[in-house]
Amino acid sequence: MAVTPARPEVARYCERIHWVRDMKIRIVAALFALAALGCNRDDRSSGGPSSATRDSAGIRVIENPRPAEGSRLAWRIGPGPVVSIGTRRGEGPYMLHQVWDALKLRDGRIVVANSGTNELRVFDPSGTWLETWAGQGEGPGEFFELAYIDHWPGDSIAAWWGPRRGISVFDSEGNFGRTFALERNRDDPMALHVNPIAVRSDGSILVGHDPFSLDPVLVEVRGAEGQLLSSLGEHPGRGEQSIFGASMPREPWGDLIVISPADRYEIRAFSVDGTLARIVRWGQVPRSPTREDVDAYIEERVSWYPPDLTPAEIAEYRTQKRKEWRSEPVAEHFPAFSSVIADKLAHLWVEEYESVADDYPARLWTVFDPEGGVLGYFETPKDWRIFEIGEDYILVLVRGELDVETVQVWPLERS
Repeated sequence: MAVTPARPEVARYCERIHWVRDMKIRIVAALFALAALGCNRDDRSSGGPSSATRDSAGIRVIENPRPAEGSRLAWRIGPGPVVSIGTRRGEGPYMLHQVWDALKLRDGRIVVANSGTNELRVFDPSGTWLETWAGQGEGPGEFFELAYIDHWPGDSIAAWWGPRRGISVFDSEGNFGRTFALERNRDDPMALHVNPIAVRSDGSILVGHDPFSLDPVLVEVRGAEGQLLSSLGEHPGRGEQSIFGASMPREPWGDLIVISPADRYEIRAFSVDGTLARIVRWGQVPRSPTREDVDAYIEERVSWYPPDLTPAEIAEYRTQKRKEWRSEPVAEHFPAFSSVIADKLAHLWVEEYESVADDYPARLWTVFDPEGGVLGYFETPKDWRIFEIGEDYILVLVRGELDVETVQVWPLERS
C-alpha cells in the first residue's frame, strides 16, 4: 500500500510537537539534578552551607558561617496577638501581678503562674478565665514564693517554689498530685542551693547552682522524685561581678542539654550522662564596649532601687551604687549572646547581645536547626519576655503603661 506524503504544514507541526516533548524531558531532568544537588549541599536560606565534623573524642562539631548582614528568615509574626490576657481594671483573674511564667496545654488552654498571689490561673484558648488552681499557704498544692512552671509528662504541670525549693505536680485538670524536694547530693556541700531549671521531655529535671552567685557551678539531672540521676559536672559561673560579664545559659535541647558560657560564639551541648556531645559555632566577630556602652550599662543598673524610698533617699542610693559600679572591672568584649530558647520543634534560638547604648529596635536571634545548622536571623519585639515558642505561636509577657502585665499569644508562620 502506497503511503501518501504528509503536507508541509503537517510535517512542521509534528516536528514542533517532538521538539517541545524533548525540551520538557530536558527541563525535568535538569530540575531533578538541581534538587539532588540541593539535598547534598545542605544549603541554608540565609547563612549558606554548614559543615559538620567529628573530632578525635567523637564530639560533633558544627561550624557555621555568619548569616548575611541584614538578612532575616522568611518567617513571620502575626500583625497582632490572637490572645491577650491582662487588664488594668476589671475582674480579679484578669488583673495579673508578678507573672513569672506561662505555658500552653495540649488543648490550647493557657496556664499563668501569677506569683503575686501564688496562683495558677487557667484560661481557655481565647483568653477567657476558667479557674484558678493552688494559692498561697502551706497546705497540699499551695505555695510560698511561686517561681516557674513547666510541662510534666502526661500533659501535667510541675511548679517550683521557695523557700524550700519544692516541686509540686498537678494534672491537666488542676488536681494536686504530690510535692517533693531535691535530694541532697552528699558529694556536693552546696547542694541546698541547687535550683530547678527545666523539666526534660522524659520527666527528668535539669537543676543547677545560680551562675550569678557561685563559681564554679554544678549542673545535674534529677529524677521524678528529686533523686540524683547524673552529674553534668562543674562549669564556670559568672565569677566576680564585672561590667558586661557573660552569663551561662542552661537549656534542654532535644535529647541534649545546653550548658554554655556566653563568652564565646559557640554552644556546647551535653548528653544526659555529662559527656560533651556537640559544639555549635558560628562566625561572629567579638565586639568591644565603648565608654558610652559602659555609662549606659551603669545607668541602667542604678535605675533599680528598693521600694518605699523618698526622692532624697533614691538619689543617695543611686549615687552610692553608681560609685560602686565605677570601681568594677569591665569585660574586654561584650558577651557573645544573652540567652537561648529551644522551641517545640527543637530549633535553638540564640539571642544576640545588644548594648543598652545602641537603643536597638528589636531583639535579634540566630536560629539553628535541631542538628545545629544555622538557619538565619529572626527578630522579635524588644519588650517581649518569651515564655514558650510553639510550632505556630509565641507565648509572651508584655508590660504596658503603668507596668500593666499582659500574657499574649502571637501567631508564628514558618516559611
